[in-house]
Amino acid sequence: MPATPPTDAELDTMIRARLAALGIDLDQLPAGTVADPVTGSPGRETVLASLRTFVRSTVTTIAAYQMPVPAGTDPAHVRPLSQQPAPMLYPSISTAWRKS
Repeated sequence: MPATPPTDAELDTMIRARLAALGIDLDQLPAGTVADPVTGSPGRETVLASLRTFVRSTVTTIAAYQMPVPAGTDPAHVRPLSQQPAPMLYPSISTAWRKS
């Protein structure tokens, strides 16, 4: 049974959380869909709509990538290898996120 795609509200929550983790606050943008005439900053709803489209179009593509399993490899060893953390420029900041 295929998974139910997330709603716009669920995607907005995920996008806002991911951006907040990076220190980006979408509430600093002008409300609505109209760009700020002085700075040219896009409206909050325009940015969220664009990011929702990006997430919907790329996540399924990225999730389809699988680590190839070499012949003769025990499948029990494959999952832990595929869950390796991503390399970070400053790994020390991620120590609070991981169990030591």
